[in-house]
Amino acid sequence: MHVVVCVKQTPDSAAKMSVDNGKVTWGDSGLVVNPWDEYAIEEAIRLKEKHGGKATAISMGPESAKEALKTCLAMGCDEAVLISDPALKGSDALATSYVLAKAIEKLGDVGMVLFGKQAIDGDTGLVPVAVARRLNWSPLTYTIKIAELDPGTKIIKAERLLEQGKQIVTATLPAVVGTVKDINEPRYPSFMGIRKAAKAVINTWSAADLGLDASQIGAAGSPTHWPRVFPLPARAGSVELIDGTPEEIAAKLADKLLADKVI
Repeated sequence: MHVVVCVKQTPDSAAKMSVDNGKVTWGDSGLVVNPWDEYAIEEAIRLKEKHGGKATAISMGPESAKEALKTCLAMGCDEAVLISDPALKGSDALATSYVLAKAIEKLGDVGMVLFGKQAIDGDTGLVPVAVARRLNWSPLTYTIKIAELDPGTKIIKAERLLEQGKQIVTATLPAVVGTVKDINEPRYPSFMGIRKAAKAVINTWSAADLGLDASQIGAAGSPTHWPRVFPLPARAGSVELIDGTPEEIAAKLADKLLADKVI
């Protein structure tokens, strides 16, 4: 079975976000594999190891995103593809889903596509469902466990972690599976895996390679626009110390809370 995992390169989760001239910036923070995607990568590798086939990692981004793909290879993915083109700059979730769906179609006989829950920079969580819709595949988001999988009959049973509790659903392959962190514990890349990834050749596909419609990518294909971003105002506050006996302090505190209509 051919399993595809979609990953994104994001700033480190410890990076400090700021707003500079109406634009969000992460400063000189290092770029890493989106932390949520690590669970999807691990699950893709486990599925390959259990059922055979191969795992392919794909990412849409600049040339630097190859480093994120090398991490996927070091962990155990077999192949990696970077989708990179200046025309893709400014793509929102809708445009990104179009590009990724076209790339998955180009890969050919794909049985399952895995995503992390969301990206820590955009935090929309929209892309997995949008890709599933474009491919007309079953979307299984918030998956905490792939309970059963039969590549022969193309049946998958998944446990979804929702606010109301767990939900068990059955679908047919191919499917798009969005994972949550409780699905597994991502492995560390091995030394041999790192060496192999360093020498790997990562294919790069352009918009022309995928036959993309220019009106559906980049800023032109993105209905979401952020013309300007404003930072939150600094929070103001003050501290007042109350003196006296415990009884006096309690009485004064109660009076102040009543005066401020807190109670």
